[in-house]
Amino acid sequence: MALLAPFGRECPIYNSIFMQTIDAFILYTQPEQAKITVKALKQSELIKTIYLLTPDETATPVEGCEKIIIDRLQSSQTIRKIAANSTADYTLVYQKPSILKPGYFALERMMRIALDTRAGMVYADYFAIMDGKKKNNPLIDYQEGSLRDDFNFGSLLLYDADALKEAATRMDENYEFAGLYDLRLKVSQHHPLVHINEYLYSEIEEDNRTSGEKIFDYVDPKNRQVQIEMEQACTQHLKEVGAYLAPQFEEIEFNANYFEREASVIIPVRNRIKTIRDAITSVLQQKTSFPFTLIVIDNHSTDGTTEAIDEYKHDERLIHIIPERDDLGIGGCWNLGVHHPQCGKFSVQLDSDDLYSGEDTLQKIVDAFYEQQCAMVVGTYRMTNFHLEEIPPGIIDHREWTPHNGRNNALRINGLGAPRAFYTPVLRDIKLPNTSYGEDYALGLAISRRYRIGRIYDLLYLCRRWEENSDASLDIVKMNAHNLYKDRIRTWELQARKQLTSEKGK
Repeated sequence: MALLAPFGRECPIYNSIFMQTIDAFILYTQPEQAKITVKALKQSELIKTIYLLTPDETATPVEGCEKIIIDRLQSSQTIRKIAANSTADYTLVYQKPSILKPGYFALERMMRIALDTRAGMVYADYFAIMDGKKKNNPLIDYQEGSLRDDFNFGSLLLYDADALKEAATRMDENYEFAGLYDLRLKVSQHHPLVHINEYLYSEIEEDNRTSGEKIFDYVDPKNRQVQIEMEQACTQHLKEVGAYLAPQFEEIEFNANYFEREASVIIPVRNRIKTIRDAITSVLQQKTSFPFTLIVIDNHSTDGTTEAIDEYKHDERLIHIIPERDDLGIGGCWNLGVHHPQCGKFSVQLDSDDLYSGEDTLQKIVDAFYEQQCAMVVGTYRMTNFHLEEIPPGIIDHREWTPHNGRNNALRINGLGAPRAFYTPVLRDIKLPNTSYGEDYALGLAISRRYRIGRIYDLLYLCRRWEENSDASLDIVKMNAHNLYKDRIRTWELQARKQLTSEKGK
């Protein structure tokens, strides 16, 4: 009896991969770029047909490829064209117009993982080439709460063609910008999206901005129409998975608890000698019709911040707390301040880097609680440099928040705005996670599950961006850790909302 060759065509393991085929769809903007990418893709025997996606009807064809005229890659129309033309077992989409350099047997590896996991889509870590230098670009695992439309899958996506086509048949809207996002959400409803944490290709990275510059892209006014479509697609997804919440809220009874003071501003701080005086002064200058306190939780500063805070101890409104514990993050410091016996009815945020824009900020925030009958209020802020000079994107008002759908859209975006203020009894009940990143976002999601969140669109706050901000310039590992944690927060919240809607449906 003849033995099968271990790596020959007769090998059943080999056949399980090579009986499959891939149709590749690549953006086509420059003939030379396309030729190099096409040549690289054709090195794999898995490739069946290569399609060039271009809005230019006069674009020069590339030998051995078929041309498809599109408006833009992200549109629903383009997704439907990809689905209609894909006749192979798998569909490869390359999203960048730059040259793609697949790794050695990269497509075979992606195919193998896709088959083994029955994934609806697989994506992989990659090498980013910036200024001629190759850098590792690891990605993070996709999870149920990875609803951000800017989730980084890299630019090379391998879809199970049947999963893609089935999802495309359920794409009822004609999005101009949210088609690819809509596709991803719909595929994820029935299939896993699998991260291959191996470096399987190289691509040119053209966005050289720091992490601190990128995080506000979604509130840039020029992206408003994009955000409207993304919100619509995400809201529909939440309805389809049973996590959508209608605009029905629990009422707040503000007189149910007694407080000596109407409000408290809470500042957690550690080693902010350059900014803490500005922050404290902006609070003590507030003019209000009610008594308030300023609670500063000084988390064992070592740079003179403690002494700077003590300069204001003559003002009886200032409560300076140095925790007995040494394991508190920003969230833990907030919990300490909120549970202080002199904390007011409303707890108002001020970061130690920042300051209020006027003397009436605190009054406006407290008035908004009563006017809007809400458990949390979020204001509007201006981005500035250290010297309080406005920097892009300028004023951030988070107008994507609406009373009827804000708490659903909150699962898609990465933050809710500033300054943030809370009805203290609700805050004491929910509590913040003891972290120094994402703690405010987790709290906002939890509050919005049950209560109204009010908005103030007047400018209330100056948010400094400078080199000592925690997210000013993060390396890829730290940025991934932050994104993974916020996705986990969204996953927990999504699961909680599913339970809530399920219980209401009984």
